[in-house]
Amino acid sequence: MSVIPLRRLDGPCPFGECDGSGFVFDDEANTAFNCRCRPQRVALAKARHLSAVIPRRYADVSFDRPPVTEIDAQVVAATRRFADSVDPQLDAGRGLWFMGPVGTGKTTLAMLVSKAALRAGRSVAIYSLPRLLNEIRDTHRAERSHVELLDRLSSVDLLHIDDVGAERTTDWVLEELYSIVNGRYEDQRSIIITTNILDREALCEQITERTVSRLTEMCDELPLLGHDRRMG
Repeated sequence: MSVIPLRRLDGPCPFGECDGSGFVFDDEANTAFNCRCRPQRVALAKARHLSAVIPRRYADVSFDRPPVTEIDAQVVAATRRFADSVDPQLDAGRGLWFMGPVGTGKTTLAMLVSKAALRAGRSVAIYSLPRLLNEIRDTHRAERSHVELLDRLSSVDLLHIDDVGAERTTDWVLEELYSIVNGRYEDQRSIIITTNILDREALCEQITERTVSRLTEMCDELPLLGHDRRMG
């Protein structure tokens, strides 16, 4: 398990404007108003029960060494630009969509963006789509709030979902995926996704045209071609 050092927002205000509570107090007027740090504090609080752990396999990945240096240079450069400006990218609700065959480095690049967001003190949730759907199923079995989980997934600064389109398609899967994507679309929240499907028409058949349409508007598309590097 990898622990990423965070610019924590459960301590002093990063802007030096409040006492760490997320509120700025005006003693003369006897009023309080939201500090600039409050939205991030709220997002972090909601994200505490979501998965924000970089898997061990990706804990030490870096832009400056293999396997990243062996991936398409243009795609790596675009990913690095996004990671280097992660705060304004997340503030604008922008995301990345890595697409291509298995073993071409999609997840590795997506993890680099998630690591950059965590280091910037932003709230991040990292899931494969099958695992995320299992968590949603568990809320039904345990009678926990399904709406509360979707709210947390909508509120986190960055939602990273791997293997979109890999799950067996059912009406339930399609509706849950659409609810997650649409929630972030409406709130202008960033999303990072990876898909093994390059053809847009095929992807529309797999996860519906309305979901693909929203992802297209939210994300810059970064296609990765080539052979499966895991096979040597």
